[in-house]
Amino acid sequence: MSVHGPLGATQSGAFELRAPALETGVRSSSRTRLGILGLSGLLITGLLISISAAGTDSLLPETVRPVPNWLAGPFGNTGLDLHVAGAIAVLGLMFGCYAIVVHTADRLPARMVLTCIAALYALVLLAPPLISTDVFSYQAYGRMLALYGANPYLQGPHVILLDPLYPLIGAKWVATPTAYGPVFTALSYVFAPLSIAASVFAYKAIAAVASLATVAVVWNTARLRGTNPVRSAALVGLNPLIVVYGVGGGHNDLLMLALLVAGVALVFQHRERAGASLMVLATGVKLTAGLFLPFALAGAGGRLARSRRRDILIGAAATATVIAAVGFAAFGRGLLHLPATVLHSQREGDWHSIPGFIGERLGLGVFSHVVALMLAALFAGTFCWLLRRVWRGELDWIDGAGWATVVLLLTASSFLPWYVAWLLPLAALATDRRLWRTAIVMTGVVQVIQMLGYIPHSVSMPGL
Repeated sequence: MSVHGPLGATQSGAFELRAPALETGVRSSSRTRLGILGLSGLLITGLLISISAAGTDSLLPETVRPVPNWLAGPFGNTGLDLHVAGAIAVLGLMFGCYAIVVHTADRLPARMVLTCIAALYALVLLAPPLISTDVFSYQAYGRMLALYGANPYLQGPHVILLDPLYPLIGAKWVATPTAYGPVFTALSYVFAPLSIAASVFAYKAIAAVASLATVAVVWNTARLRGTNPVRSAALVGLNPLIVVYGVGGGHNDLLMLALLVAGVALVFQHRERAGASLMVLATGVKLTAGLFLPFALAGAGGRLARSRRRDILIGAAATATVIAAVGFAAFGRGLLHLPATVLHSQREGDWHSIPGFIGERLGLGVFSHVVALMLAALFAGTFCWLLRRVWRGELDWIDGAGWATVVLLLTASSFLPWYVAWLLPLAALATDRRLWRTAIVMTGVVQVIQMLGYIPHSVSMPGL
């Protein structure tokens, strides 16, 4: 009997039944190789950024170009300069590798992904501070109080004009009081006696450890929620904006996120008081974290809804009371100026924000107060709508908080690249797969906007 089919087919059709499985195995193997290639690309680009940062102005904060030897780190003498085009190419390649790894993470060994995360953080720790001057502002606010007796909630760093740190502070923040919570400002007070270089390394180390802690919590919580822990860890830990800008710049957003995500995980595990306490503690680092507590409260439904919500309120109130007491004891009534400082920085606008970038492209300038108010109203309305859906049980509370963060990032009138980090852990834990895809797209968009800033006069270039 003739069988018209692939060579080796049998009358029973056994070969045909195995062929799809073989094809699936080939596709799986290809995805694994592609993912490993992506991990290799991340390590190579991370190494290139770290060893070339001291000689590449585009990768350095504006106030340390050229970087002094005492701040350059162990790679300071390589003499490698990527120039603008090289920096853009490396950062673009890094994002491409990141997207590949996240999409193929379900086929990658967990140990390989976690090792890559740790290796990238170690590399950028050895580099000089990357991109942002914020790490110098952190030091300035701590030194103002510890060494000069000035209240950082009432005055900007201009009051320490003669301090050797002063020339390193970004121009935008010289006259601006601190916009950070009392928990972080108290921490910066502790680091005030350190040298500038030691402080920079300390803040970068805190950012690295905090990000690793966030990855660990996300991994464990993803398993409990039934989402892929390897993809969740990769989405957060390998994100270029976290690696280069967050850890490389020593940003306090990563400390805030570590506390916030730990709180989210505890609430998810029905440990409401401890979880709410950590979420409020995160707000003490940066006020942004306070936006997520209402979703935890709204999502605490079910048979024990009243008891769970009461526990959240008790935990939040107790921690807020302690933070307020310590804050007022340390900073007096100056702490009351914090909300106004945050609002002022938002009203100023920034072309790095997505609406600001669009406004610049259309020749409308950065922002008017009317536009800022309209964007704030849009965010507030969407926030309330999402919160209502969570309260009514129509939307998972972590998903709701994630979508609220997306809207916050899209409507923020003042925006910096590492703010995308606020979204990543929520997207990693979401049951809605669209959230992690949105997080990748937002990372790419923000990265492109940032890279355009490396090109001289790119802000005014038509058609970009």
